[in-house]
Amino acid sequence: MNDFIEINHLICGGKPVIRGTRIMVRNILGMIAGGYTIEKIVEEYPELNVETIRSVLQYAAQVIDEEQVFAHA
Repeated sequence: MNDFIEINHLICGGKPVIRGTRIMVRNILGMIAGGYTIEKIVEEYPELNVETIRSVLQYAAQVIDEEQVFAHA
């Protein structure tokens, strides 16, 4: 967890969101996967900034690092 991401069961069903908003981390990651630049995301969500978007990426990297992946034979 970092200072920009929060998980609260009362907000968006407990999905990780950007603190103080209802903008879900998965939405930002989806935008990046769809080709949006950080600058374009900030343009779409003016309440965010570059540091916030970078924190989303850092959070995603931490979550992936903690996941256990099992190969299926």
